[in-house]
Amino acid sequence: MRYVRLGKTNLEVSAIAFGTWAFGGEWGAFDAVEAKGAIHGALDAGITLFDTAQAYGFGESEALLADALWRRVSRDDVVVATKGGLRKQGGELVRDASARWLRAGVESSLRNLRTDHIDLYQVHWPDLTTPAAETAGALEDLVREGKILHAGVSNYNAKQMDELARYGRVETLQPPYHMFRRDIEAEILPYTAEQDIGVLAYGPLAHGLLTGTMSIHTTFPADDWRSHSSDFTGERFRRNLEAVDRLEEFARTRGISLPQLAVAWTLANPAVQVAIVGARRPAHLEATAAAADVELSADDRREIDQILAGAVPVVGPSPEGM
Repeated sequence: MRYVRLGKTNLEVSAIAFGTWAFGGEWGAFDAVEAKGAIHGALDAGITLFDTAQAYGFGESEALLADALWRRVSRDDVVVATKGGLRKQGGELVRDASARWLRAGVESSLRNLRTDHIDLYQVHWPDLTTPAAETAGALEDLVREGKILHAGVSNYNAKQMDELARYGRVETLQPPYHMFRRDIEAEILPYTAEQDIGVLAYGPLAHGLLTGTMSIHTTFPADDWRSHSSDFTGERFRRNLEAVDRLEEFARTRGISLPQLAVAWTLANPAVQVAIVGARRPAHLEATAAAADVELSADDRREIDQILAGAVPVVGPSPEGM
């Protein structure tokens, strides 16, 4: 495993983080025993950064992560990142980065994670109804109290980060980034590089598209968000699967798997420090953990760009679409 400095936090973390979104219920059913086994497999692979969120099952994902981690390691052996700023209103997810809700979220996450501090706390989605000064002030208060050590954001654009940074720290960004979604390359990654903001990219496998396990006949359970996503149905899906087939052949000629190629591609961008990879069972992680040590040449990246020329962007979900 390769280890990197995560922006201005100065945290030394594994280049691959273990993500726990799949344990919140939005991806269909999973086996908790296998899930904990995957977390243990991540530890065995040298992964030290674990990412979760309050909104992943509102406690379920965080509690499962805590159960798995604290059986195997002590608190100082790992870096735990979580996110807040989403709440349920009726049956819908609502963005809420108010001081009151962020504080309530931190307290809830501390209980679920069974810890006295969170290494990295991230605002999950930008909340356009709460003043940036209020959000930043709440994060600064939580840092002063020692409940969180570092503060970052997720899914923010450059303008939103810059506004928040006027009032407090923005140490990291967690954006979606994979071969089928590259919009952050234009403005966001240049901004984070200039400001020394650590980037933890989520979705490097394009929500399963780059695992090589899907076909035009693939369907998803009703409780899996992909079942009602236009990214995974119809002509868009078919065109991208054609690109996936060519990418899989390209990976084979390089002696690596398609998932390894996908994660290595994400990490090949010098503005990205970490790729977040999820796994429901240990075998899933084995296919990607070695990607941290895969290097892609400039020629490799150009050939990948040519393969992707006919692909369609995969946008992924927002809270309102879950």
